[in-house]
Amino acid sequence: MTRPLAAGLALVAAIAAGVAPASATPVHPKLRGVDTFALAIGDGVLDGPPPRLAGRLAGYDLVVLDGQEATAADVRALRRRGARVLAYLSVGTIERPRPWFPAARRYRLELWQQWGEWYADTSAPGFRRLIARRVAPAMLRKGFHGLFLDNADMVEAHPRQARGMRALVAQLGRLVQRRRAVLAAQNGDRSVGRIARHLHAWNREDASFTFDGSNEAYRAATPAERREATTALRRMARRGILTTTTDYTVAGDGGAAAAASRRACAAGAVPYVSDVDLRRIPQPPPRCAERGPAAGDLG
Repeated sequence: MTRPLAAGLALVAAIAAGVAPASATPVHPKLRGVDTFALAIGDGVLDGPPPRLAGRLAGYDLVVLDGQEATAADVRALRRRGARVLAYLSVGTIERPRPWFPAARRYRLELWQQWGEWYADTSAPGFRRLIARRVAPAMLRKGFHGLFLDNADMVEAHPRQARGMRALVAQLGRLVQRRRAVLAAQNGDRSVGRIARHLHAWNREDASFTFDGSNEAYRAATPAERREATTALRRMARRGILTTTTDYTVAGDGGAAAAASRRACAAGAVPYVSDVDLRRIPQPPPRCAERGPAAGDLG
């Protein structure tokens, strides 16, 4: 039996059994038809002229670039190829190399040793104004289709920042709404529900494979970790939010990459697989033949 036919019969069986598909049509029109996704924010990704960048990302429907490092020319080059391009922006940490660091440094909390950046005091109105009125609008003026927020889940370790983070994401939600743009975020299984009403897309890292910083090694997620990721992905998809995954594997481990993509597709998500520094851009792009609970092994 061919794979497409088997997937089709399985989907029919799932519908007959009353199982709803895990994924829903994304509510934002700019995200309709997204079948491939790239979190292309690693060092070196933006090296070379824009045509080279567009070539490396050929075939990707939804691309995340560093919102400060990418130029308007980079964004235009990808848009000409039909890609939807989002600007990466960390809203939960403060990074020293950013040009807005001098204005943000007063809002630093403790240092996150692994990445060499500080957690942000989102409870401070001044920090929220800096991000929502200065940093994010400057990125959107480059022609991005929207924003991709990172580290919003820092509130799980810093619960006193939860109210400020919700306020900041709401401000950014209003910003993109005025521009008919897209707002995406990632991670935070336990906290994302409080900001989900502002989101159009959500990425789950480490759904099947991860990099263990304590051992400096790649490893497979445990069955419990995979179940947690699948549950979160399906929960977000039921809200009409486009879901994606980003898994981290050793270069050349095609079996792990295939397993990560298969499990993402089975959970209704668009898969991406790279190294932990996000420098590797797979070609051809990972793609699902079918997405939904009948499309593959969730185990």
